[in-house]
Amino acid sequence: MRAALSSSSTTIVLLLIILVLPATLVHSFVTSTNRAPAGYNPPRATVRMMATATQHVVVGKGRVGEALAKMLGPKAIMVGRTDPVPSEGTGPIYIATRNDDLAAVIEKTPPNRRKDLVFMQNGMLGTFLERSALQDNTQVLVYFAVAKKGEAPTDGVTDLNPEGLTAAHGEWANDLAATLRAAGLSCHVLEKEQFRAAMFEKLIWISSFMLVGAAHGGITVGEVEQSHRPQVVALIKELKSAVEELDVTFKEGVEDRLCAYTRSVAHFPTAIKEFQWRNGFFWDISQAAAKAGKADPCATHSAMLQQLGVV
Repeated sequence: MRAALSSSSTTIVLLLIILVLPATLVHSFVTSTNRAPAGYNPPRATVRMMATATQHVVVGKGRVGEALAKMLGPKAIMVGRTDPVPSEGTGPIYIATRNDDLAAVIEKTPPNRRKDLVFMQNGMLGTFLERSALQDNTQVLVYFAVAKKGEAPTDGVTDLNPEGLTAAHGEWANDLAATLRAAGLSCHVLEKEQFRAAMFEKLIWISSFMLVGAAHGGITVGEVEQSHRPQVVALIKELKSAVEELDVTFKEGVEDRLCAYTRSVAHFPTAIKEFQWRNGFFWDISQAAAKAGKADPCATHSAMLQQLGVV
């Protein structure tokens, strides 16, 4: 009888110890007494790792920045394009500013956080990112649109691509994709070469439709697609051929895909903006060909820029 009570008391004490003490101390106690209650399994590790919560920062308080911050929730940190970026924390720092603000944003970001910068701008960022030693950072091709500040975004789906066109690549691509999908928007996470081709495709869209629209008095992209489709398709093919010389492989149907996207944002106005990030890329190709004594691979593009007095 006494032996049974003693055994029960020992078991109760051990169970209380398991409930109160950290697992590592329980393991030490059990080891020293060489006894363990039924069902007890020694811990596999002696160190407990605390999960670090992801910190989301949005740089830029415009239409896209505000919309993204709302999707991320109340814990997201918003800063202006000229404000310092938090030095502490781990997580993506989404840059929702114009291209010309990028250098200042990088300067305001502590060196230890620059690898977390996520670039969401239109245009060719490659050379700029390489100069900034940020070529491996996460990049995003934003196809969703925010018509006015405070309004909900419209997804970048088209009659040809109902699965959507927004895409991302890099360390924080999955984080962004999860955020957008939770808000009912699409986002594809791509491998490096896939993303590179998709990035050039969007660069071709913005460079061709803006140029043709500007040449016709600043009409909308929808009017370009409806009234000047042969002209814009010919320009798309010209720019696409120039990019293919850079060892870029596009999926079939680039022209139809870009025209379909245009129909989904038909109200967008046209103008030549941020030249160095957009049409300037193709102008540089033309200039390099001229210096090498070769034919201009973007001859129509060059002629239209000159007619508009852009170059």
